[in-house]
Amino acid sequence: MEVVPAWAPAVGFTLLPHAGGFLGGNITKREIPTWYQTLQKPSWCPPNWMFAPVWGTLYTSMGYGSYLVWKELGGFNEKSVVPLGLYAGNLALNWAWTPIFFGAHKMGWGLVTLLLTTGTATATTASWYNINKAAAYLMIPYLAWLSLASALNYRIWKDNRNKK
Repeated sequence: MEVVPAWAPAVGFTLLPHAGGFLGGNITKREIPTWYQTLQKPSWCPPNWMFAPVWGTLYTSMGYGSYLVWKELGGFNEKSVVPLGLYAGNLALNWAWTPIFFGAHKMGWGLVTLLLTTGTATATTASWYNINKAAAYLMIPYLAWLSLASALNYRIWKDNRNKK
């Protein structure tokens, strides 16, 4: 008798990244009309409505990639410590950015967090490549978006750092 349905890990891994997204979304929704609205942003800044669907898609993609790696390596074991540990560290940094940037209004520390997030996402992708290429490819849009997010965070920090 199977206690956990076969589809449950796929769903769980795929939905896990969204947990931090939902929590961060509450902070973001509160700060967009007040603090964020007052900041100078570059002309190439995406519109506010775009962030939720993009992050939703990226979280789903990277979550499913983590499931593919977990499944390929036979679950949580010695072989999965590094690839899934890098991913867990990446998720923690990813989730930390919103409270730092939007919650504490620490744009410079937000940038540092984003650069660390990009580094761990790159390391995660590289570690996944030899385990499951599809999982690694699912991380590429995330890496591209992190590049844009880092550039945007940098511009916002640079253009608003003297603002109280």
